Parts: sequence; structure tokens; C-alpha cells
Amino acid sequence: MSELLNRLAYLQTRRDRTPNLDLARDLAAREDIMSIREIAQNMWNENKNIHGDCIHVMYEIGAIEPGLIEPYSEDFIKLLKSRHNNMVWGAMTALAEIAKINPDFTFKHLDEIKRAKEEGSVIAIDNSISVLAHTAAENEEYNKVILPYLLEHLASCRSKEVPQHAERTLPAINEFNKDDFVKILKKRQKDLDSAAFTRLGRIIRLAEKL
Repeated sequence: MSELLNRLAYLQTRRDRTPNLDLARDLAAREDIMSIREIAQNMWNENKNIHGDCIHVMYEIGAIEPGLIEPYSEDFIKLLKSRHNNMVWGAMTALAEIAKINPDFTFKHLDEIKRAKEEGSVIAIDNSISVLAHTAAENEEYNKVILPYLLEHLASCRSKEVPQHAERTLPAINEFNKDDFVKILKKRQKDLDSAAFTRLGRIIRLAEKL
């Protein structure tokens, strides 16, 4: 095993994920392209613990500097079809960062992202909202295609998900579409407990100021 992979949590026999975070911060700070490539290649490692750690390192790098993981965008799209849930939501988490800098790419793969959202775990769904919202924020064309889908989701998702998903949708909201967004949130607000009601109220106020 390479010296780089030996820094992964699994190969250090660690139950926590701190080694992965430390590695991601180190590679991002040094912009170590070669090492990032090795981590990316091992997202396909046969050992599920190694590929799980590698995708974790990749999306943590993306949270610091999305451009460093953008060359592996196609890999993340392919991983949306993985039989391992952690790889699906890990890929979606990475795509949420990529959508901030290359929404044209995520718009091109809208169908795959929607499909993974519909079939995915809770975490995959959460991050898919971010992917879609950042993509929709790019221009009017993308917004017109994506926002109705996001609003439909907010109107029908479980009550406990509304505040978080509304917050994740905010990047797609602007002065021209905020009224429909606010209308749906106010309708959902009556289903929420006090803490969620307050959180959603804050989001509504943010949208109304746009």
C-alpha cells in the first residue's frame, strides 16, 4: 500500500474520520495534484473501506477548493450508480461543490442527478438539493428548468426536511422567483414544531429581502 493511502483512517485502524480530514486539508493546502489523482483513482478500489475513505477525502478537498476535484466530475456522476450508499451520497456531496464552479456540467447531467435523488438515501437527497440549487443559480435558463422541480419537492417532502431543504434551495432564489418559494414555505410552516417553525421563518425573511 502506498504511503499516501496509509494515511487513510481505515489503514490507520481508526474508527473516526479525522485522518481523512487531515489528509484532505493537507492535499488542498499544497494543491498536490498527483496525490489527489491517486486518491481519486482509489475511489474505485475493490476494498470498500478504502474507496469509502477516498471519496470522503475527495469531497472534503472539494469543500476547501472545488477546482481541485473538478477533473473527476465524470467519476462522481458514475458513482451515483454505485451499489454502496456511502459512495452515492459522497459523490453527490462532491457534485454540490462542483456545481458552484461548473454548473454547466451538473446541468448536463441533470437526469442522472435527479434519478440518484429519487432513489438515494437521506444524505444523498440532502446534497442533491444543493447540487440542483447551485446549478439553477447560474442563469435564467437553468433556473426555469430546475426551480419548479425544487419547489415541488419542498411542497411534498417530509415536514422535518423542509427547513434544511429550503435553506439548501436558497442559492436558486432571486427577486423574480422568491414569491413562489415563500408561498410554499408559509404553507408548510403550519406543519412544523416550534424550532423548525422558527428556522423556516428565518429562511422566509431572507428570501423576502431579495
